[in-house]
Amino acid sequence: MLDSPAETAGAVPVPDPGPRRYAAVSASAPDHGGGNPELRLAFAVLRRRKLPLIACSMLVPLLAVVAIRQTTPRYTATGALIYEPSVYKVRELQSIVQADPTTEALMTSQAEVLQSLHIAQQVAERGNLFADPEFNGSLRPARLTTRVTNWLRQAMGVETAPPPATVYGPVLDQTRSATLVAVQSALHATALPVSHIIQVTFTAEDPLVAAAAVNNAMDAYVKDQFAAKHRAVSRATAWLERRASELRTQVQDEENRIARYRADKHLSEGMHAAVTAEQITHLTEDLVRARSALANADGRLDAARGKAGAAAQAAVAPSVVQLRTRLEDLATQLQAQQGQLGPNHPEVQSLRRQIAGAERAVSAEIGRVVAATDAERRAAAERVGDAEANLHEAQQEAARAAEAQIPLNALLRDAEAARSQLQAILERIQQSAEQEAIESSEAHEISTAQPPQSPSSPRIVPLMAASVASGVMLGLLTVYALHLTDTTVQSGEDARAAAQRPCFALLPEISRRARGHLPICDYAARRPLTAFAEQIRALRAGLWLTTGRPRVVAITAARPSEGKSVLALALGRSAQLAGERVLAIECDLRQPSFARRLGGEGTDGLAEVLKGKAVLEEVVQQDALTGMAYIIAGRFAADVLGLFTSEKMARVIAAVRQDYDLVLLDAPPVQALTEARIAAAIADATLLCVRWRSTPRAVLHHALELLEEAHATVAGTVLTRVDPRAHVRSGYADAEVYHRRYRPYYRG
Repeated sequence: MLDSPAETAGAVPVPDPGPRRYAAVSASAPDHGGGNPELRLAFAVLRRRKLPLIACSMLVPLLAVVAIRQTTPRYTATGALIYEPSVYKVRELQSIVQADPTTEALMTSQAEVLQSLHIAQQVAERGNLFADPEFNGSLRPARLTTRVTNWLRQAMGVETAPPPATVYGPVLDQTRSATLVAVQSALHATALPVSHIIQVTFTAEDPLVAAAAVNNAMDAYVKDQFAAKHRAVSRATAWLERRASELRTQVQDEENRIARYRADKHLSEGMHAAVTAEQITHLTEDLVRARSALANADGRLDAARGKAGAAAQAAVAPSVVQLRTRLEDLATQLQAQQGQLGPNHPEVQSLRRQIAGAERAVSAEIGRVVAATDAERRAAAERVGDAEANLHEAQQEAARAAEAQIPLNALLRDAEAARSQLQAILERIQQSAEQEAIESSEAHEISTAQPPQSPSSPRIVPLMAASVASGVMLGLLTVYALHLTDTTVQSGEDARAAAQRPCFALLPEISRRARGHLPICDYAARRPLTAFAEQIRALRAGLWLTTGRPRVVAITAARPSEGKSVLALALGRSAQLAGERVLAIECDLRQPSFARRLGGEGTDGLAEVLKGKAVLEEVVQQDALTGMAYIIAGRFAADVLGLFTSEKMARVIAAVRQDYDLVLLDAPPVQALTEARIAAAIADATLLCVRWRSTPRAVLHHALELLEEAHATVAGTVLTRVDPRAHVRSGYADAEVYHRRYRPYYRG
């Protein structure tokens, strides 16, 4: 609490550093201890502004409680269904999932379908929500603003708008549309990630209504899905049947055209091929057989005629073979007998005659065979000629038939294509019938909604937690805003930083209860063991330790009501009680207070001395309480500045300097009156009073600049009217003196 610069350790005078420039200094407590300075500053600010913080922290939750009590509880029912798209497989006659066709986009689309206006309409119709005031706004009572507006119109005689004219044609039902929109807003469907599950919720004031709405929505969606598939299959089946009927007619027409064409062109068809082709095949086969028979006949004929080994070829005829065998046997016997019996033996001769007869028989038989074979050959040649002729005629007929077959082939292709289409359509009809018989909906419920037991909104615990957090945040923001916008001096440390000079004392604000019947200017003298008196003594010690030990001290302030006069009297009385000779001169001629506080009203004072109407010794009065000498301001004069700048003022100060140990000049505020700067300039030192949490730092800077421009020596500042309890909570280091641990040192 006592500032004693290092220079004051000795009695060597230190030159005045000259005019200073003052920058805006933050109202923060300097960091005198360890730890993080920013964190210490934040805690200090919170301590100083804890009341706004506590107020905001309590106000927001309180408003939240009021809002929650005014809010109608709403219940959210939840149900779930699964969406399983299937692919029909004909052979197995069942719906199976061959490959999962479900994508996130598909599930999202199904969720949007489920919460569409179409489903909302079915929910509203099934649950009779058109008669529920929660969703049908026309059933709710009129708002207060509407009732007030109608009343004002009636009071002012304003006619309401005429009813709309009759409109022919469809008319939009605004009430129904608004109800459907409200129901749709309460209905929500969400596709759960990485699954086929769709979660359906509905929020209403009645839990039974919410649960029924969810179940109705899921049931309507499932039935719509099944109905849509059934309608699609029915439409496909109907189209297929119409197409099958058309194809049957087309096939019948094509077959009739083919039959007529064949009849017109005399075209017939065998079992495996056309009649003409079969005839050519048969004729070709007959020609081949005839030519083979002719070749055989030629061979036999040549053999019979002796060509190409006629003897061997003639063996083809059995009779010739037998005769030749007989002839060979006889020749063998002849050769054997001739070798044994000789050529003239009768048996040999007989054998020769038999051989000659056999040779004649062979020749005769060969002739007969040749004649027969020749006849066969001629017959075979005729057959070959007939076959060739028939084949040629058949080939010509086939050529004519081939020309006629070209249009027929086109007709056959058309008929075959129509038959193929008809067959495919009939198969699809069969598949559709089977699918319609066994197919089911792609979605079905897996969890129906039950009436919720607790409301979903308002959610009291989260809302209260959020309100508390919001209140704390609002309080912190309020504290931060107050901290930024508060430019007043908060502590002695703040005054030192702003003025760049010592702060000698922090004078507490003395309440009326604490003073009792004592005037504030008498408090320090009558209660010398109080904290207020101790701070006065600290101020006197600070002045005594100041370089040069000033004897004439001007006490001023930046603004009015900052306690300068009380400080001057309290300091003078304290010094007087300490044994010093003290003179207090009231230099505030415009707002004097010494006469009212100390007595002497209506007597001459400083003004009369400066005007030459009174002498100095006559205006000096004695304080009845302490014996301190004082001079009141006297009567106000228009030319106050001239009085202060006169030689008379200088002679007065010079005279009292010789007679008193301490002369206190109670000067007016610096910002308002010029004579304050004159009084400060003629004094040895100047004390600047700064009111705690009232004087802005910018005003303090300006007052110091005005004093320095007047070449006044500002020794330091005094922080006045400090609230001890609030200052203790602020956390500043100089607030330690007001802590309860120091109470044993003070009395009164």
